Amino acid sequence: MWRLVAGAVGPTNRTASVSPKVEDPAFRNVTYTELKDAYKEQIRGLVEGGAHIIFIETIFDTLNARAGAYAYMEYFEETGLTPLPLFVSGTIIDAAGRTLSGQNTEAFCISLSNAKPFCIGLNCALGAPLMHPFLQRLSKLA
Repeated sequence: MWRLVAGAVGPTNRTASVSPKVEDPAFRNVTYTELKDAYKEQIRGLVEGGAHIIFIETIFDTLNARAGAYAYMEYFEETGLTPLPLFVSGTIIDAAGRTLSGQNTEAFCISLSNAKPFCIGLNCALGAPLMHPFLQRLSKLA
């Protein structure tokens, strides 16, 4: 019997794209590099712990997802290890199919395509019945 372990990377409670201060839209409480480094540390621990899949999950900010994908690519390039399959799960926050940072479903998928994920999906943030059209849109890109 086969058993595979999917090691979850993220989410964080910080967003690289949206200011947490309404009065200062340029403010960020995390940098891309800080996110990338945190994700890479998680990936290192998961790989060393025996994970078979790297799963960047519950992503509400595409820039955060990009930092995770870059960490994944950088880790495997630096170590010379064969990359594990990469899964990505995004979070849609409204009926228009946008992430918190405003990208639509297709843009989210395309933004992560350079990491060559094994699969990209969406979590059930809006509830299963409302997710169907967005999953259809992702399917057209697959």
